[in-house]
Amino acid sequence: MDLVALDEALTRLAEFDPRQSRIVELRFFGGLSIEETASVLQLSPATVKREWQLAKAWLYRALTGEG
Repeated sequence: MDLVALDEALTRLAEFDPRQSRIVELRFFGGLSIEETASVLQLSPATVKREWQLAKAWLYRALTGEG
């Protein structure tokens, strides 16, 4: 994995959607579960799950150049 590209993509995601960026940080780098992330961010688990899916798709497109 190209960590520089990932860092740049996360920076762009943070500009686009700070909450999704924070969810990625907590889930991917922090290793938190959906429920733990929801508790930290004071969101429902359903919202975190939905935002996590959207953020992963956004990052995939950003890293692969698709879309």
